[in-house]
Amino acid sequence: MSLLPGAEELVAAARAAAAGAYAPYSDFPVGAAVRCEDGRIYTGANVENASYGLGICAERVAVAGAAAQGRRRVEAVAVWTGSDPPSAPCGACRQFLLEFCPRPEDVSVHLAGPATVRSFHLSDLLPHPFRFQRSKE
Repeated sequence: MSLLPGAEELVAAARAAAAGAYAPYSDFPVGAAVRCEDGRIYTGANVENASYGLGICAERVAVAGAAAQGRRRVEAVAVWTGSDPPSAPCGACRQFLLEFCPRPEDVSVHLAGPATVRSFHLSDLLPHPFRFQRSKE
């Protein structure tokens, strides 16, 4: 998948967001940016905690910010890790993104580092997602 129009802006937003990361334990700042159905971009950075399980990833911060503003559909994602090759979102973040991406095969995910940008569809990164289905009783 080649870099789609508008992806450069999304990657730049993710890179800028990484500057706000709080990563004193891993020294691995991550920034994320999501473009929603209305074209707005929301960003987030990872925030670590001394109790490791209480930290939160940049991708979830970005999506939560969008959701808090009433956005319910993510159309594109960029993640900046500052490493080459760039790192992919963790499994929890992939599942969290899916909640706001009803058609993951149409959602572009750009993984960016200083020298590389790799692009995928969310369905490539999460091929067998969990979807909640109410039982029919």
